[in-house]
Amino acid sequence: MTAAESYDRLPDAVTEIFGEDATAEQAYDLLTVDVPPASWIAALETARDGLGCTYFDWLSAVDEPGTGFRVCAHLAALPDRSGPGPAVRRLLVRTTVPHEEAVLPSAIGVFAGAAWHERETHEMFGIGFDGHPHLVPLLLPEGFEGHPLRKDFVLAARVAKAWPGAKEPGESEHGGPKRRTMLPPGVPDPNEWGPLKGQQPVVAPTTGADGAGGVDAGAAGADTGAAGTARRTRTASQGSA
Repeated sequence: MTAAESYDRLPDAVTEIFGEDATAEQAYDLLTVDVPPASWIAALETARDGLGCTYFDWLSAVDEPGTGFRVCAHLAALPDRSGPGPAVRRLLVRTTVPHEEAVLPSAIGVFAGAAWHERETHEMFGIGFDGHPHLVPLLLPEGFEGHPLRKDFVLAARVAKAWPGAKEPGESEHGGPKRRTMLPPGVPDPNEWGPLKGQQPVVAPTTGADGAGGVDAGAAGADTGAAGTARRTRTASQGSA
């Protein structure tokens, strides 16, 4: 049986080709095979030797909260240049490792081109690849802490560097009172994290005990009452019309 014929038997024959724990699906002209971590290298070898997917395209991961890191390798079987041959056959081999033990054997023994991809995946997600000869940072600056593509990574852009846009009320020549700074989702309080940690004044919240909170609540109630009266007035006038 040729590699193309074996490929065409998928996804139905996935357990026969990749093992009893493997699953497969085909969508949007892409065949995806999921295998357990223990079968990761064997699955890549099967794809290369049994299905003719000798072209390594890329390797990366996705952080799935509550599930783990889904590591993906995209491969392809190229058509024979000597004749028309079949079209390019694409294959995505995936496995999932838990967040607590994010380690896989390195794929460079099967596809040498995976070396830099594993370095990037290790750097961005913190996934280890056993057997990699040089698993060192590739893209981030020296001394960078954390793994920025993890879902739990702190989004600290606004903390580390001030927003260069328009001035907030109370800043520079602006004459109005300074309003409470709003932080984007995922950004911590700059007084608790970042270069200004512990250097910002702590502002005590206002409560009804000192009267400030009561004034604000009263003003809010007055506004609500006025708005309610206006709504009732409009409703009554519309009904009479």
